[in-house]
Amino acid sequence: MSAVAEALETRVDSHLHPEGSFDVDAHPVPTGREEIWRFTPLKRLRGLHADAALDGSGVGAEYDAPEEVVFESLAADSPVLGSSGFVPTDRIAARVWHESARRFAVTVPADAELDRPVFVTLTGTDVEHATAIHAVITAGAHSRATVVLRFVGSATLADIVEIVVGDGADLTVVSIDDWDDDAVHVGHRQAQVGRDAHFKHVDVSFGGSVVRHDSTAEYAGPGGDVEMLGLYFADAGQHIEHRLFVDHTAPKTKSHVTYKGALQGEGAHTVWIGNVLIRKVAEGIETYEENRNLVLTDGCQADSVPNLEIETGEIEGAGHASATGRFDDEQLFYLRSRGIAEDEARRLVVHGFFNDLIRRINVPELEEQLAATVEAELAKNVLSPHDVLGSPRSAPSADNAAGTPTSRGDVS
Repeated sequence: MSAVAEALETRVDSHLHPEGSFDVDAHPVPTGREEIWRFTPLKRLRGLHADAALDGSGVGAEYDAPEEVVFESLAADSPVLGSSGFVPTDRIAARVWHESARRFAVTVPADAELDRPVFVTLTGTDVEHATAIHAVITAGAHSRATVVLRFVGSATLADIVEIVVGDGADLTVVSIDDWDDDAVHVGHRQAQVGRDAHFKHVDVSFGGSVVRHDSTAEYAGPGGDVEMLGLYFADAGQHIEHRLFVDHTAPKTKSHVTYKGALQGEGAHTVWIGNVLIRKVAEGIETYEENRNLVLTDGCQADSVPNLEIETGEIEGAGHASATGRFDDEQLFYLRSRGIAEDEARRLVVHGFFNDLIRRINVPELEEQLAATVEAELAKNVLSPHDVLGSPRSAPSADNAAGTPTSRGDVS
């Protein structure tokens, strides 16, 4: 057995990652006292975490892609399911595995180099009947591709998205939650990154009443590189929760996590949990994770918890940082001293906070859209001197060492 296979087989007793099981009954209905559920407003999940039916069909899927990309429906017993190594670690994921009404695969062939992104739009039309979806995105060896998942409309959705990045491949997956205000979305993302492969995952959350994403990345061979970026904006009464787990299961691997969020309005709540586990076999790895939150008004709460567990000292570097703060008066003074009105100065500060992250997504088709969405979020709450927190407050943690053939259609 190889060292990587041995690491995958030998699951350590870690508080960062619960033991997985495909058996729904192995996952009790959460009460909210469990570590992985203590931040989540369970009463607002419409029974997704318990036994509410998942037989809805209120989320349709359409795709737009270059012709070499293969879309196909999957049977419940398809061997493609689980190809990422996904094992449910909570009751919702286990239920989605067994009860999904729609299962489909997006496959980029080996050696293919797509000259434009694949777009998959999932549109919700029903919040009363919960829907479950299971998708598998596969990038063949030495391929290069970008896949964009956009969630719009109104829905109660629980999903699993598996991602398999072949050896030497370069894959970017962008997930955008642009739901209406009444949507509930509990998502699970699992990525397996091959030898010398590069994977970038971008998670953008703006809309919805409750959005909770669990994203996991692990390595199928040495040399893999994972970049996880996140951008979120919570308004009054909105709950946005991102839980990440990077599992260094192979030597000479890298991971870099950067998530940024803004909050405004009474009851806006964001949660970021960043977990990194460096296994004994993972010598020579590098990892760093950071989370930054900008609080725009009173009545908001941003929870940020970075965790790092190391089983070997033979590493290149590992660290994390977390900070939550208000507007910086010095930045506002600098802009106002150059003749910029105060409300415009405040908007510029927020755009500046997000823009460097938007540029790192490196998908030109999305940059202008995301900047416009940030502006639309700001417009929901007029940023006047009386509304906005003006004095800096920060609570940082320690920093440790056109024109191509196209395929379009419904995903059914």
